[in-house]
Amino acid sequence: MPAFEPPYYAAVFTSVRTPGDNGYGVTAERMSELVREIPGFLGEDFAASENGLRITVAYFLHEEGLRKWAGNGEHREAQRRGRAEWYESYSLHVAKVERSHGFERGE
Repeated sequence: MPAFEPPYYAAVFTSVRTPGDNGYGVTAERMSELVREIPGFLGEDFAASENGLRITVAYFLHEEGLRKWAGNGEHREAQRRGRAEWYESYSLHVAKVERSHGFERGE
């Protein structure tokens, strides 16, 4: 989990999935590939809990990158399928990161 140089933006997507894959895995991989092509994309983190909550955080250098990602046609189709097939619930939070630091244990 890198600490990027602020300011930058974080899009935090939390979700609870419906049962079964129904093409989700392939689409999630494609979205991960596609977002990397967006100018200003810095990286992403994933986490999942035992109770089914999933969190994806995508980091962008500027708002323009966020807008391009939000308006991407394949991404918009994945969003449509998500509401129709893959998610019981989800939320999206976008934040401007003003401070960031990290720690990594040395060897």
